[in-house]
Amino acid sequence: MVTAITSWGRSGLSDWLIQRFSALVLATYTLVVLGFLILHPQLTYAEWSGFYSQLWMRVFSLLVLVSTVAHGWIGLWGVLTDYVTSRMIGSSALMLRMIALLIYALISVTFLVWGVEILWGFK
Repeated sequence: MVTAITSWGRSGLSDWLIQRFSALVLATYTLVVLGFLILHPQLTYAEWSGFYSQLWMRVFSLLVLVSTVAHGWIGLWGVLTDYVTSRMIGSSALMLRMIALLIYALISVTFLVWGVEILWGFK
């Protein structure tokens, strides 16, 4: 029987799909922002602020925040389960992996809350 080793209760396929979708979102966002910067060589604060005040850009940026966290979580989980093993560091491997993921989760929640405040906060 094969069990999911990259997450709690999801299959490897769902992790793979999330990883690919989030990578596509991040790559598209990078191209959109780079395109905007190239098309506005003398960029002013008003233009930049106007670009990010549009609803579609705020929603897209929020999707990027969530994609960044999901992509990082799955990637970190995969690296930790591959390289932080009991063969390498003894029986404390699971504890070390959980501590690393907890730290990542705390940073991610802060990142998301701060990002939502920046994107949707009232002025």
